[in-house]
Amino acid sequence: VGAGWTHDPFRADIVDGKIYGRGTCDMKGGLAASIIAAEAFVETHPDFAGAIEISGTADEESGGYGGVAYLAEQGYFNPDHVQHVIIPEPLHKDRICLGHRGGWWAQIETKGEIAHGSMPFLGDCAVRHMGAVLAEFETKLFPAMAARRTDMPVVPEGARSSTMNINSIHGGQKENDDDFDGLPAHCVPDSCRITIDRRFLLEEPLDQVRDEVRGLLEGLRETRIDFDYELTEINSVLPSMTDQTAPIVQTVSQAIRDIMGKQPEYVASPGSYDQKHIDRIGKLKNCIAYGPGLLELAHKPDEYIEVDDMVDSACVMGATLETLLLPRK
Repeated sequence: VGAGWTHDPFRADIVDGKIYGRGTCDMKGGLAASIIAAEAFVETHPDFAGAIEISGTADEESGGYGGVAYLAEQGYFNPDHVQHVIIPEPLHKDRICLGHRGGWWAQIETKGEIAHGSMPFLGDCAVRHMGAVLAEFETKLFPAMAARRTDMPVVPEGARSSTMNINSIHGGQKENDDDFDGLPAHCVPDSCRITIDRRFLLEEPLDQVRDEVRGLLEGLRETRIDFDYELTEINSVLPSMTDQTAPIVQTVSQAIRDIMGKQPEYVASPGSYDQKHIDRIGKLKNCIAYGPGLLELAHKPDEYIEVDDMVDSACVMGATLETLLLPRK
């Protein structure tokens, strides 16, 4: 759960109208709101003959391929089976999320030659080669990405540009266990690996994203002595956007106006979520993310969800169900 918590991350303390705990915001608060909305609808309209389905899949953070992607492949999001989808991600109770940026994940390995650490000139340090890669990123790739801007309404503001995170770096020998009290081996590392997390814009083709990184690596191969690398793609997700005129967008918009007395804000998410599978595998375009919570709190110490926000979102979801599913008077 990370360091810095002042509340037990697994106890769901309620303090000043906020429920604290790991996952309360992202996205158990939204899931709870959707369950309350569905239960209230069924209780209020016991003769309703249609179907309301809540899918509580568990692997969205690791790609969603065993959850929503599997359901989509089995036809559960076929427009003949399901007509409207709300994913209760924490984009805030007065926002409607139309889609998300794209993502490209890859591993880069720089290669060297092992040798005794007292004679590094007899080997070739893969970590130093990786340092050259990182320097290219700092001087060329990061400034280029920061200069790009999208017309997608991505929040927060910093995500309106392309971004890349270096998720991990590993080089040389395996780290020793905490209880190891010896000295590290004296070896020149012959391998160094980083995992990159590149988030790209609707205006950027995926091939351009790949080629930009590979081009920097090829440039180093040409200019740096003995530089060698291997680039392995881990996963890719294309950007997704639902049209603002879609029925689910218009219906939730009106519910926000009616329940909260304010105009909704239309946004896009900096990271991908299960809409990518519903859109491209399920072929259902009538899908949004809507739910309580502040996206900036996701995965943070003292993550919380406000009870009042959950109630308001449940009311919006309930009103949406009535509009979409009941006969018009």
